[in-house]
Amino acid sequence: MLFPMYTSGVTKFAYRIFYAAAKSNLLRPALVWGIAHMSFFNSDRVIFETDSLICFHHPQPGYPVHILMVPKKAIKDLLHLDPEDSHFISDVLTVTRSLVESMNLKENGYRLVVNGGPYQDFPQLHFHLISGEHSQLP
Repeated sequence: MLFPMYTSGVTKFAYRIFYAAAKSNLLRPALVWGIAHMSFFNSDRVIFETDSLICFHHPQPGYPVHILMVPKKAIKDLLHLDPEDSHFISDVLTVTRSLVESMNLKENGYRLVVNGGPYQDFPQLHFHLISGEHSQLP
């Protein structure tokens, strides 16, 4: 297992609760607050953090390298970005470049992906930095 920290039953249960909260419009503000303050609670799992985003390993990775970049602000999807969110997009690109270089991803290749509409299964804007072969069936 590439990221054994996500294999415990308690962690899987917490992830399911977290996911269910994201689907609920009522609990979504609490979820976004949790993401914005995640580094305070789980500093060992945070890979990179700026004023506008937080990066961590995907709790259920589909690739050997599968990193999530999530804004600290509630943004439903790419279509809900506002002009004042340009700092976040700039951070995504800067952090992506830094991670690609520090993790030596250039040689084997990498992708930066954002899903939308029915392809977005988590109702908070997020980017996936992935590298390697997909390890799960679609």
